Amino acid sequence: MRKYFHLWIIVFCTVFVLSACDNKQKQGSESQTSNINATTIVIGLDDNFPPMGFRDESNNLVGFDIDLARQAAKRADLDVEFKPIDWSAKEAELNSERVDALWNGLTITDARENNVLFSKPYMINHQIIVVAPDSNIHNKADLAGKIIGLQNGSSALNAVNTDPIHASFAALNQYADNVTALLDLSNQRLDAVVVDEVVGRYYVAKKPNQYRVLDDNFGQEQYGIGFKKGNTELQQKIQNSLDSMQADGTMARISKKWFGKDVTK
Repeated sequence: MRKYFHLWIIVFCTVFVLSACDNKQKQGSESQTSNINATTIVIGLDDNFPPMGFRDESNNLVGFDIDLARQAAKRADLDVEFKPIDWSAKEAELNSERVDALWNGLTITDARENNVLFSKPYMINHQIIVVAPDSNIHNKADLAGKIIGLQNGSSALNAVNTDPIHASFAALNQYADNVTALLDLSNQRLDAVVVDEVVGRYYVAKKPNQYRVLDDNFGQEQYGIGFKKGNTELQQKIQNSLDSMQADGTMARISKKWFGKDVTK
């Protein structure tokens, strides 16, 4: 009886040792996976913001900022993952670390700099006013008493709200994206749309008979990449990539692909 008891003790110890080794291997594998994930930068974006970042006919993410981000990440020896987010909650996404960067035509403002660590500006943009071709709106003053549309949480909203003219609007309608606002303008549910120049001119060029751009605008702004406050290591890696892309002409080449000219700063 004692002999069998000793055998059971040996079997139990063997199983215990093998199990411990297996758990150690799993932990090592998990640690290795974590290290792999640490080399991936997750970029938050609005995936309906052409030509900066949007879906093509095959539902693939394409655009100027998409090409720029992929090349910058490659030079920084990082993989890149694009994550569509609610753009009006972009700072919350960044600060909660659900994304590592905001890269999608993000305007640098004093208010945002309190909560976001920015790269150097890489592009100049304006908030333009788009109307129907036969509209009686010819300048900013003509917007009084009109129904204006723009994207919720966008820099267009900030620009309009800081201009005294906004108090004279009949209504200011906010949309989830610029595409829907421009569609409502085409369907005569809006009198004008205030939109980033890069987006507005992209759509006007595609449908010149449906839209007209005014000479007046709601001011100039600069685009930058946003990082979480304190994440200077990632900011510097991406900035070094952008600097090298600027120096060797890669940024200019990508710009010409999407805009027909170099619009980078």
